[in-house]
Amino acid sequence: MKRVLDVFWPLLGLVAVVWSVDLLYKKLKAEAAVDPAVRSILESGNLWTNVVTIASGIGQKIAAIPPSGYLLAGLSTLLAYAALAWYDRIALIHLNREKGISWLYIAVCSFVTYALSHNIGASVFSGGMVRYRAYTAKGLSPAEVALLVALCSYTFGFGTILLLGLVLVGEPHILGPLSSLASWFAIGEGTARAIGFGLLGFCLLYTIGSWLQFKPLRIGSFEVVYPRLNIVARQYVAAPLELIGAAGIIYFALPAEGNPGFFVVLGAFLLSFSAGLLSQVPGGVGVMEAVFLAIMPGVPAPAVFAALLVWRLFYLIIPLVISLPIVLLFERSQLAQRAKDPPALT
Repeated sequence: MKRVLDVFWPLLGLVAVVWSVDLLYKKLKAEAAVDPAVRSILESGNLWTNVVTIASGIGQKIAAIPPSGYLLAGLSTLLAYAALAWYDRIALIHLNREKGISWLYIAVCSFVTYALSHNIGASVFSGGMVRYRAYTAKGLSPAEVALLVALCSYTFGFGTILLLGLVLVGEPHILGPLSSLASWFAIGEGTARAIGFGLLGFCLLYTIGSWLQFKPLRIGSFEVVYPRLNIVARQYVAAPLELIGAAGIIYFALPAEGNPGFFVVLGAFLLSFSAGLLSQVPGGVGVMEAVFLAIMPGVPAPAVFAALLVWRLFYLIIPLVISLPIVLLFERSQLAQRAKDPPALT
């Protein structure tokens, strides 16, 4: 089964990329062909010249984003990564291991973790390895690091469920356009709103479980303690802040003309980012574009693509570039520490 899964997930990701890129190319080509002069170029050109022509149109949309849009996108990025650092802090408080670990150390560890996992994919493993190296250096056991990773992942999932529930209750029509990608999205607004209330109901049940102080789950010698109310309260704030910040990057990079509003952009981000994670495609390349283009047909496709390029630059590429030297410096310091403290003789 493990060998089958090792082949299945990369294959699924490859299929998702090919399908999404093909869909994206057709959408962008059709959008560019609205201009008669551009249409004649596309009809007579080959694949390479068509890609260059489409890229030129996207470049124009990127250049049209005002400086204030880039500034607000940058501030949204800082908000998102600050909230991600809070994920780790919340998990450490839950484990009663926050003492002796500074906010700066947590913030740097979290930043590197998510910078790598967002770009590489398989966040539990890529992010888990970074946290393992960082937090075992601070005295946490492997089991505690595993629980920390699990709680951080759950906090993200909780925020997605909470905000998606609010979006479906407030904007139930958001799923309708996705029927162009998959027929099972063709549901009525009443059903979509019911799903939204169901998601909010899950959040309520989770909170009630914390209030009632459910007993720890024991599996052999392993114990999982239900989060306390002070932990759940922090999750209610940190998780939405991260997702709102990440979606804000896209919102501020979109043009005002045809912009459906932040709530719809947030919903599109939640659906597309979740689809990207499930497909195991690093950065959700192609998948996010396909979902955004389906949900926001009123925004020109090149403008949507340009906004998502800005999101990838601010949320993925720049953090990755910054994080790599940090990893090298950390490993260098660990090697220096081991050289200074040789293992004791037995």
